[in-house]
Amino acid sequence: MKLVRNGVAGTLESGDIMIEIRPSEKQGINVELQSTVANLFGKQIKQVITETAEQCGLENVDIIANDKGSLDCTIRARVTTAALRGSDEKFKW
Repeated sequence: MKLVRNGVAGTLESGDIMIEIRPSEKQGINVELQSTVANLFGKQIKQVITETAEQCGLENVDIIANDKGSLDCTIRARVTTAALRGSDEKFKW
């Protein structure tokens, strides 16, 4: 999947995460995380974000995540949605 514009998904409500994905000149998937639970779960959150971005086929992107205590399933949904919003691909039901 190739990003053609920034993609955003999520909210700043408790239990959610806001994800912004931007095309980048840097190599790889670069994750910047702000989280209320970063001390406890920061490594896991970054891992879920990175794995989901890889599964979406993203390359050379910056991902800015602002987490408010979301679950892994929510993180995956938000990353996937932001990636689709930033690309020209359609979701395959």
